[in-house]
Amino acid sequence: MDYLSITGPSRLHGEVQISGAKNAALPLIAATLLSDEPCTVENVPQVADIKTLLKLFSKLGSKYIFEEHTLTIDNENITNTVATYDIVKTMRASILVLGPLLARFGRCEVSLPGGCAIGQRPIDLHLKALELMGANIDIKNGYVVATAPEGLKGARIIFDKITVTGSENIIMAAALAKGRSELINVAKEPEVVQLCEVLQEAGVNIEGIGTDELIIEGTEREPLKLSPFSIIPDRIEAGTYLCAAAITYGSVTLHNVRSDHLDAVTAKLHEAGCRIESEGASMTLYPAARLKSFEISTTEYPGFPTDMQAQFMALATQAEGVSIIEERLFENRFMHVSELQRLGASIHLKGHTATLNGPIQLLGADVMATDLRASSALVLAGLAASGTTNVHRIYHLDRGYEALHEKLKMLGAKLERLKE
Repeated sequence: MDYLSITGPSRLHGEVQISGAKNAALPLIAATLLSDEPCTVENVPQVADIKTLLKLFSKLGSKYIFEEHTLTIDNENITNTVATYDIVKTMRASILVLGPLLARFGRCEVSLPGGCAIGQRPIDLHLKALELMGANIDIKNGYVVATAPEGLKGARIIFDKITVTGSENIIMAAALAKGRSELINVAKEPEVVQLCEVLQEAGVNIEGIGTDELIIEGTEREPLKLSPFSIIPDRIEAGTYLCAAAITYGSVTLHNVRSDHLDAVTAKLHEAGCRIESEGASMTLYPAARLKSFEISTTEYPGFPTDMQAQFMALATQAEGVSIIEERLFENRFMHVSELQRLGASIHLKGHTATLNGPIQLLGADVMATDLRASSALVLAGLAASGTTNVHRIYHLDRGYEALHEKLKMLGAKLERLKE
């Protein structure tokens, strides 16, 4: 098992290329199941979660070539519609094959995802919506067995709460359904928007893209013809590098970014005293003279993303004053707190709110990653800490960050990827 050994403090400077968004690539790759022709996808990140999904596709009978950042995938000869436990248990996003498999083939079996380190994310909203579209749903031996032998039918679906993967699953299902679907309280994340745009380009009539209400006219199980498309930039990776520059009082330029996807993040960095300039697809952070405290409450897009909460907690350890971070979306997403405290962070937890006093001189120590974004927070803290910080269990990082340690080294960080 690998770990990262970081010698700090460092001051980052230079330029970094942001990869395609993992959270956009996963549903878009799942959407290729709606087509029976080869499709080419550009700007696909080389991260573990993508490779896990493609492993599942191989088991379904897909043929693909994934070279550099280009994926060519052919789902014409799907021979299997069972998503097995051994794959789904390693990545909850595997549930995204449920909607498209059921819509195209009329039957599928998908393993229940089980628990998650950052909290419960049940799929009941997915299943309730599919039942409204005429599917028969049974839970047998840990699998969702879904059937719709005559195909899915359009329906009016109101999501009880905002769900990103639930929205994506039902959007894909509605694309091949018979008739009109009205989806209410849909997630508005950029990744959901791109999914709709790609399906629209393939001929699906979708109204309301970018809003919380969609009207989708299905193709009555007619497979889609997907034009080549490119994955949007990863806003969470971009935000992580902005925080890395800020916490080290460095100046870093990001390339291949969408500044409009980062408004909530950059607003908080401005509040902390940093200056950010954007030009086209590039963005530069100039450091604060002195980092200032801030307050954050995570919420759905376009609010502050839960996937940036941990990174800003690391940043808050170096900000002057009292910072308050409220996590509204996931009940267990403060597991990095105890690891940051091992480095010397002053953090008080009460329920879903963390209060931090800063700035604190962090001191290097051995810490353990507990989930993807917690891992990146520990790396950021290690960059600011004095001495050596060893971040263990970095397979979490590999799930969502492409070549993180190489990119950080190019920016001047002193770190090595080593074997335990």
